[in-house]
Amino acid sequence: MSSYPPSGPQHRTPQTTTLRQRLAELRGPAVPPRPLDARALAALAANPGCGRRALLDGAGVDKTALAAALGSPAAFGQSQFAIVRGNSFEAKVKGDGGAALLRLVYEHLGAGAEPPGPDARVPDLTAAGPEGRAARTALALREATAAGGWTLLDHPMLALEVAGTPAYLEPDAVVVHPGGRWTVVEIKSFPMIDGAADAAKVGAAARQAAVYVLALETTAGKLTGAEVGHTALLVCPKDFSNVPTAAPVDIRRERSVTRRQLERLALVEELAADLPEGLSFDPARPAEELTEAVSAVAAAYAPECLAACELAFHCRERSRAAGEPAALGRSVRGELGGLTTVEAALAAAAGCGSAEDPTAVALHRAARLRAEALDTAAAARPPHHAPETPECPC
Repeated sequence: MSSYPPSGPQHRTPQTTTLRQRLAELRGPAVPPRPLDARALAALAANPGCGRRALLDGAGVDKTALAAALGSPAAFGQSQFAIVRGNSFEAKVKGDGGAALLRLVYEHLGAGAEPPGPDARVPDLTAAGPEGRAARTALALREATAAGGWTLLDHPMLALEVAGTPAYLEPDAVVVHPGGRWTVVEIKSFPMIDGAADAAKVGAAARQAAVYVLALETTAGKLTGAEVGHTALLVCPKDFSNVPTAAPVDIRRERSVTRRQLERLALVEELAADLPEGLSFDPARPAEELTEAVSAVAAAYAPECLAACELAFHCRERSRAAGEPAALGRSVRGELGGLTTVEAALAAAAGCGSAEDPTAVALHRAARLRAEALDTAAAARPPHHAPETPECPC
């Protein structure tokens, strides 16, 4: 992975060109590739076992259009009210030259450094196109590290090469400390109540921040004195107000998981090579043909996919039809062990499972205890009497 993606035909090897041609065939000859963003890359890390998502994202397939063509559209995205509220809160956090944001970074992650003052820099990162903005960001990071002061990069553009394809990522902010450390800042509009926020939302923000950290690390490796912090700063409204508060989030685990998953995306060529010739995910093709094409790539559906993948409703329907326990949750799938279908689990509970399978034995015993408990409760319940009808006073 490189934060400086190659450009120009002189940098393309025959192997890369062949892979890109194959991925273009999978998308459809007239379908442009959908660029990867931090949310998509973070979602990959949340479900590393799904080859279907790895291939479709690696090929740049528009999963929203594909889901609609399959007859299982997913309504994704925030409401207009949530977008306006988020933009308003971010503007408040970054107002006055980012003074409030730099103060939060100093309070939580600035130990040993001088507090930020009015001389803190907020460089202009405007440039033509994502490649130009990424180059301008890299230059600003180099200059800020050399200057040795507090610098706030507002919506920088980072570049990360994923499976041979450049992905351009735009974090909310990156702060350069006087000592040369770079901190990723995630600004979210969900509240932080009594110093704690919703765990699922914090986890999603941590995975997204981990993608930005990976994009920054290669750039930092080329500069003397630069270091990317593995603790991101999450900024949210305090309680039910619009006052910003913050909490540090250790993202080392998310970074490791995300890195492994992105390295796994380098195997997209192997996934594509296993598919039959002529197979395509072009949304313009008939639904029956697309269903067959999607089914040719193994998926790893779980209920968490509903919040992260456009194909989740299609995969859920197929998972339920196949009786896969994972449709009930990863924890259920893990508890069932070798029982790979819901029907097999129900049969084991009924006493038709193998006596040598400890999971089947445990299920049968649990079902028997449940039946006994229900019988006991029914026997202890007083008989039901219909209420007597009062005599008419007249």
